[in-house]
Amino acid sequence: MTEHSLWRLSRALHRAINDRHFDALAELLDDEIDWAIYGPIDMFPFLGARHGKEAVLDAVRQIADNVHIRRLERETLMLDETSAATMVRCAMTAQDSDKPITARLAQFLQFRAGKLARLRILIDTFDLVEQTLGRPIDLPRIGSFA
Repeated sequence: MTEHSLWRLSRALHRAINDRHFDALAELLDDEIDWAIYGPIDMFPFLGARHGKEAVLDAVRQIADNVHIRRLERETLMLDETSAATMVRCAMTAQDSDKPITARLAQFLQFRAGKLARLRILIDTFDLVEQTLGRPIDLPRIGSFA
């Protein structure tokens, strides 16, 4: 049995972010990759949609400039021959402040010829913003529940 593309991609992405080794990641990205990480792009400009290998590598470089990954805990995983879906808890450190940050991510990936062709990541952004601000966000109540 051959190794699933997700495992190679996970290792390469981790090395790109933590060690700034982007070559292995570049080899695993489809030239026309469709990439989107949903979140508040005004606060985190490396989030959002990217198209094409160079745009994605630029976004990963920006992520590497901002965080260091300390630990990934896979909560749920579903694999198919050409796709994967996973729920991950990610423990990071902010590069500028050494502040610990945790985030839950839902990841949906599609591979073509062993390369990542499409990626969608949904982040629990409310929690992420509160951690970044260092305080709870006080929201007005819009309704009541009995």
